[in-house]
Amino acid sequence: MSKTILDLEPKEVWENFYALTQIPRPSKHEDKIQEFMVGFGQSLGLETIKDETGNVIIKKPATPGMENRMGVVLQGHLDMVPQKNNDKVHDFTTDPISTIIDGDWVRADNTTLGSDNGIGVASAMAVLASTELVHGPVEALFTCDEETGMTGANELKPGLLSGDILLNLDSEDEGELYIGCAGGIDSTGVFSPSFEDVPVGTISFNLTVKGLKGGHSGLDINLGRGNANIVLNALLKHSAVKYGIRLSNINGGNLRNAIPREAFAVITLPAENEQNFVKFVNEFNAIVTEEYSKTDEGVAVTCEITETPDKVIDLKTQRGLFEAVSTCPNGTIAMTADMPDVVETSSNLAIVRLKEDKIEIAALSRSSVDAAKTLLASQICSVFTNAGAVAASSGEYPGWKPNVNSPILKAMKEVYNNKFGKVPEVKVIHAGLECGILAGAYPQLDMISFGPTIRHPHSPAEKVNIKTVGLFWEYLVETLKEIPIKE
Repeated sequence: MSKTILDLEPKEVWENFYALTQIPRPSKHEDKIQEFMVGFGQSLGLETIKDETGNVIIKKPATPGMENRMGVVLQGHLDMVPQKNNDKVHDFTTDPISTIIDGDWVRADNTTLGSDNGIGVASAMAVLASTELVHGPVEALFTCDEETGMTGANELKPGLLSGDILLNLDSEDEGELYIGCAGGIDSTGVFSPSFEDVPVGTISFNLTVKGLKGGHSGLDINLGRGNANIVLNALLKHSAVKYGIRLSNINGGNLRNAIPREAFAVITLPAENEQNFVKFVNEFNAIVTEEYSKTDEGVAVTCEITETPDKVIDLKTQRGLFEAVSTCPNGTIAMTADMPDVVETSSNLAIVRLKEDKIEIAALSRSSVDAAKTLLASQICSVFTNAGAVAASSGEYPGWKPNVNSPILKAMKEVYNNKFGKVPEVKVIHAGLECGILAGAYPQLDMISFGPTIRHPHSPAEKVNIKTVGLFWEYLVETLKEIPIKE
């Protein structure tokens, strides 16, 4: 019989994670997972709260003799990023995630796995369910809609939690402790095109960019991976000048916090330019393949003749769109001065799509420096405005300022050293953790973030290292045992 994740150790964690994979939980579609978590807490006879936003809080008393310890909040988010390969048939709102053991890793079948943040949630569930662990007062906070706006953290009301320490279980490198993170802000540009009849004597093509790896728009932004929107736009912009193409439809990317892997367009051009255009696309594909041979070896740019569309976009909007995408800041903008290996500021041109009668461009900017984040968003909005779009920024969330004198940091460094014989690395992360937001409602919390090793989150290549799940669990258990006495 083939091995499944239910056979992996620690069983208490993997069994919970399996249960999570069976419940659809993409962002904005979390009713089922929230209902499941409420039932889970109630089945254990624990105080269980679901707030008006959809956050679930489960409280567990201290084990005998540990009543004098500081209270600990175990925190993770319930939603997952829904990404799949183009040829994979999967509905994230109804279908479970199919898991595969691949050597030392667990991955999904051509979809995101949901180990971000499913392993953290599963570990908190294991703590709540255990009758053997030693710990002080524990509160588990399971937030909603983290991936598309950190809604749960933003809307969490003061007074629901009484803990002193927050352990965020949403980091992705075992053996590392995170004490700070970047903030973020969305910038959107909306074009309102007019639609014209397709010129006579034209031929129509579907253009496709696919095979890019994509990934997390914060953690993977410095890896030099291709952005499907940028690649497609380069093809479109050059083709418009050389071959007189007209744009009928465009759709690239779908999540602000994922580097876009695929992009599609429907175009027309004068029939006499057909052969030269096809040759150009093939040459462009060869250039792109060479450019991304080290980072995105599967990339392919193709064209295919298609039926003539009903309408095309007016030329003024087309030119403005191509200009906006080509001049929008994208990728790593600045590195951290005193931590040269850490990205300080970045932007991800995440979405370019025609939806109904509007064309939307969306970018997510991140920075550990709030002023830099705000300035970058302003620059992006100016790019969109100058190109003829209506631009605005929204969804701003703060970064988490590091506290190198954190008592829980000191305690967890000692626990790791005693347990594993080495001191964990202390870092800040170029991604959005909920800690900075939660500190607004609960400024008394001493916070730290850690987790198992996860690679390629927010993409169908997402995978979690099996061994590190066990190490993460051991570390969590030992940390709870060594929480300081409350004075």
